[in-house]
Amino acid sequence: MFDVILKGGEVFDGTGTAGIVTDVGVTNGKIATVGDLSKSSAAQVIDVRGLTVAPGFVDMHTHSDFTLIADGRAESQVHQGVTTEVIGQCGISCAPVCSHKDIRAVSPWYTDQAKHRNWLGFGEYLDALDATDLGVNVMAFVGHGTIHRAVLGDELRAGEPEEVAQMAKLVDQAMEEGAGGFSSGLEYFPGILAAPEHLVPMCEVAADRGRLYATHVRNRDTHYDLGFAEAIATARQSGARLQISHIQPKFGAPDYAMNHTLEMIELARQHDVDIAFDVIPHDWNHTLMAAILPKWAQAGGVDEVMKRLANPEMRERIKANPQPMWLIVKADRWDDIVLLNATVNKDIVGADFAEIGRMRNTHPYDAVLDILLEEGDNLMSCMWSSKSFRNSDVDLCLQQSECAVISDTVAIANDGILKDHIGSLSGYGWAARFLQHYVRDRGVLNLAEGISKITSVPANRLGLKDRGKLRPGYAADICVFDSANIASNATARNPRRYASGIAHVLVNGRLSMSNGQRTDVNAGQVIREFAA
Repeated sequence: MFDVILKGGEVFDGTGTAGIVTDVGVTNGKIATVGDLSKSSAAQVIDVRGLTVAPGFVDMHTHSDFTLIADGRAESQVHQGVTTEVIGQCGISCAPVCSHKDIRAVSPWYTDQAKHRNWLGFGEYLDALDATDLGVNVMAFVGHGTIHRAVLGDELRAGEPEEVAQMAKLVDQAMEEGAGGFSSGLEYFPGILAAPEHLVPMCEVAADRGRLYATHVRNRDTHYDLGFAEAIATARQSGARLQISHIQPKFGAPDYAMNHTLEMIELARQHDVDIAFDVIPHDWNHTLMAAILPKWAQAGGVDEVMKRLANPEMRERIKANPQPMWLIVKADRWDDIVLLNATVNKDIVGADFAEIGRMRNTHPYDAVLDILLEEGDNLMSCMWSSKSFRNSDVDLCLQQSECAVISDTVAIANDGILKDHIGSLSGYGWAARFLQHYVRDRGVLNLAEGISKITSVPANRLGLKDRGKLRPGYAADICVFDSANIASNATARNPRRYASGIAHVLVNGRLSMSNGQRTDVNAGQVIREFAA
């Protein structure tokens, strides 16, 4: 007697092999059988003929560290078949902190409306997640930026050797308490201060524990080769397994940058450096608006940043930055940059900055700095997006066996306390868009290959022992969808529309989506055990 039988669907095991029409039996939160169950019974038999049955999608790069604390339902993810998220990316994590008041400073998409238990250490943070009803399973990385702040606060320096040793000790403690990896964000403050000699000791901890080092590299435009070479050198010296996050080069990189980067990776592999990477399935690139500020302007916390934004002379220095994070800003391509997330200015979310500049009768760059100033304490939640990626680069990466597909977004909902938040233009539909645009419509990958990019490829890389495949004994994380009709419905003007084409989603054997509708079940778990 099974708990659930999914009957007659086209079953893909997640490994990239072709699907077969068969049944899947679920018992006690695990996949019990994949095969003919016509003579078996179950508490619930679901007819899925004509639909695709796949492992639940694994999003190996998100920033839902605090949004899951605020609202664990993860509606934007569950509605598109995601069953596992990996948080703590780009050097940003909610722990460890030195005091409860520091939680706000390190938490992405923080909202003071959230009710939660406080924490200091990484294990306490995971306990707070455990106390939340989670719609998805959660694996958490510890971020270099948060580790740096725990030791040096907002000081404009990378740390002396003894301070770096203290940081490495904190990384080790976080991993002992359940962190699944270590991440850095070298285009963000304070990661922008760190050189390989500062990162290697922390990456050595990850290597010793068999955990990934994931990095948002320093540069992916003019000096793309320096940024990727630094990441490779850090992994080579430390022995860490390297995951290059959202690898596609940005606006300003030469046309050959993606090919050259893959050549660099292949050469390093020939000398035993373990490297993989992931891509965002979109030509839009999103980030914190405050990241456009030069590093001197980001030092000292939000209050100090706001003082500089209000100072006319400092503002001119900011605008004169010869190497901003986005060269598309320097090129004045303001009609290709949109406001993605704001609190005070939520009425103009979705508008491009050429339009915003006209509305405000000011230069778009001044509009950017004005909006940051107006956001006040919410400054670090202000997001924008630009058309900075090439689809051809994404296509090329997808054809590499080691490439996973990620969202680089946050788990949110279009109701509740997170209803005004947004993580990216594709946050409500990244997985659906990947299967729609790159798999079905353009045929960059076939369906079996496409499913593997968001199931077994990330799960294997992360060391998730029993997720990412439809096999007996694995956790019953399952997505059933209509491959002919799965679609993202999000747009720049209306980014909070749920994806369509998802029929059923099971998380640990329980239905969180049934017949296209969200149930009240939140069966996600915090994952603290990983394969070495």
